Amino acid sequence: MKRNDLSRSLVAFDQASTIVSVIELGLRTWLVAGLVPGLARQPLKKLGADAEALLMLLRRWQGQATKSGSPISRIVVAFEAGRDGFWLARWLQARGIEAYVIHPTSIPVSREHRRAKTDRLDAGLLMRAVLGWLRGEPKHCSMVAIPTIAQEDARRPNREHQTLVQEQTRVVNRMKATLIRFGIRNFNIKLRKARDHVATLRGPEDELLPPNTIAALLREIALLQLIREQIKAIEKARLEQLKQTPRKGTHPMVLMLAQIIGIGVETADMLVHELLSRKLRDQRAVARYAGLTGAPDESGTRRREKGLARAGNARVRRGMIQLAWRWLMQQKNTELAQWYLTRTTDAKPGLRKTMIVALARKLLIALWRYVTTGVMPTGVALRPAT
Repeated sequence: MKRNDLSRSLVAFDQASTIVSVIELGLRTWLVAGLVPGLARQPLKKLGADAEALLMLLRRWQGQATKSGSPISRIVVAFEAGRDGFWLARWLQARGIEAYVIHPTSIPVSREHRRAKTDRLDAGLLMRAVLGWLRGEPKHCSMVAIPTIAQEDARRPNREHQTLVQEQTRVVNRMKATLIRFGIRNFNIKLRKARDHVATLRGPEDELLPPNTIAALLREIALLQLIREQIKAIEKARLEQLKQTPRKGTHPMVLMLAQIIGIGVETADMLVHELLSRKLRDQRAVARYAGLTGAPDESGTRRREKGLARAGNARVRRGMIQLAWRWLMQQKNTELAQWYLTRTTDAKPGLRKTMIVALARKLLIALWRYVTTGVMPTGVALRPAT
């Protein structure tokens, strides 16, 4: 499998035959800056949010460069990842334009307390970063892997499921807070028949809940029921897809992980579509993408660690830390669990939380090797075949 290193360009850059353009995307307008061979000035054009107008502008610049004696063989367009997603990059690539999406946090910016910030200045900053990236110089900026429509769609069920679970928690907490305001603490609002008992609840004052409060609680219960139905629909659809097409796309990876005790289909689906299906370079890139690497702070003789970098995918990071705690309970005999227990036995109380991050990183790398090379982590217990 070919690994991608998006921190620098691996293609030779001939500036005399290449148009370089960066776009500062906005909701209604786009600011397009260009570096066009043969033109003394660097053109800067504000357009409406229109891809066709952008393509016409690039072709016009290409014609102007050709007339000035600089035939163009390559057009490069780059913009920061944001609300527009990746559709524009795919649209440009389908029309023969080399398009890249820049990771926003990889752009170095001035550390002045009050620095000037305009779209014009931001476009110049993007242009300098992209030119350094095209020359193959490291640390100028990093590009984001552009997913296909199918890959984006494959992530949707898991992300929607996570959003619904969070909304379910918020609804339950709101109802609990409402009941506590009237002194009711021992009623389980999550019961399926909670709707039938809300109107008869009494607090310490031995009075029924007010009518507006009852109506609000009934609406919240109806919303909770709707959210539960949507969560079940997502889970059912995922299981049906795995059963109908177990060998299609990334489904084999999901099934490989789901057969490990302690990893459910939900966690397996999240890991595969958020990280394991990506063509990452090595195990360091895997840990870095998940944000499970350290953030050292060194200056002179001072040496300290600021904790997790948290620069990667937050969904993967949270999921792996939760999985690491489950791993200790359900995979006690594995080499990774024994490694953790050996280092935390009779240790200080805070060390267990620190070491669980190290376990999560080791576990993630082991699972990455498992789905890419087939090497099973040592001592792992599997579910019986069905």
